[in-house]
Amino acid sequence: MSVVSLVIPTRNEAETIGECIERAQRTFAEMNLEGEVLVLDSSTDGTSKIASSRGARVIKPDKLGYGNAYLRGFEEARGDWIVLMDGDLTYGPEEMAKMLPLLAGGYDLVMGSRLKGKIMPGAMPPLHQYVGNPLLTGILNRLFSAGISDAHCGMRAITRQALQKLNLKSGGMEFASEMVIEAASKKLKIAEVPITYHPRKGASKLNSFTDGWRHLRFMMLYRPVPFLLVPGLLALVMGLILTAGVYLQGESRMHSLTLGGLLLVIGYQMLLAGLHFGAFGAAYGLSGSKAVKKIMSYHSLEKELLLGMALLAAGIFFGARILMSWGASGFGALDAAQNAMMAMILSILGIQTIFSGMFISLLLLNSGWQED
Repeated sequence: MSVVSLVIPTRNEAETIGECIERAQRTFAEMNLEGEVLVLDSSTDGTSKIASSRGARVIKPDKLGYGNAYLRGFEEARGDWIVLMDGDLTYGPEEMAKMLPLLAGGYDLVMGSRLKGKIMPGAMPPLHQYVGNPLLTGILNRLFSAGISDAHCGMRAITRQALQKLNLKSGGMEFASEMVIEAASKKLKIAEVPITYHPRKGASKLNSFTDGWRHLRFMMLYRPVPFLLVPGLLALVMGLILTAGVYLQGESRMHSLTLGGLLLVIGYQMLLAGLHFGAFGAAYGLSGSKAVKKIMSYHSLEKELLLGMALLAAGIFFGARILMSWGASGFGALDAAQNAMMAMILSILGIQTIFSGMFISLLLLNSGWQED
């Protein structure tokens, strides 16, 4: 007989945790399964006491955070199958009856889908239901080919063997995305079942824009190329063409030169940010994209410092020409706006490159990446 561990992170769920545990235990009995309930409690109310009185094993996580609670729960869980669920009864424990047979049938991870199931009135804000969740899930599917409809559903079940293959580290709400991304990257068999989503009792702990950004930021760590490197390269090329064209023509077209310089600096900063995300992903132990891995494998501090010093020297050269021209005119009126703009652009690029090289090298110091 398979053993099931139901892991529930809680924070001030005294109103619902008792009923949640009782319904979960009934479901185990109806399915003729041996089950345990683990409550990872970070509450300041009576949640812990109520959970213990209902037969749950209560554990206090070392750190606050949605992901941290689950990571600790996975360490403590004894089951062959592990179910993840919130303690506010937005998900019914009875949904396990749909999910666990799929694990028995050979699937590694079973996701609940609120968007394919039923969302009760007042359970999910329209912004989440029609914009946030579909958009973020669509991006995740596009980048990682997960093939699911609701990446942020908190009701899911996984086998112990599959869980051990995942490199899960996130301590916050982005844990929900990390689990799906890791599962898709490791080619696990993923199934999805429609479930009913109920209104929660008490105040919601979600922050729409902050939590949405966390999920998006985490996807950028895995795949910085479409978010940063490609748009940055496009802006950089456009800026180079515009800036070089204006300067080589020798005409006074400050508006075009300003726009070109702006695109150049923005594009270059986006490219560097993409490298920073890639370096952090490498240091953090994320799988990362093949393009970023290739760039990182050729990275060395010396190369980047030389490039930065060359750009900075070019900026200083243009600045020195301006000073010499100003001195030759008796330090009177100075009309060298284009040279001044070029000096500023090159100096900015040089400084960015130098400090970027230092930052990436620090991130890669203990990550196992070797510099050439």
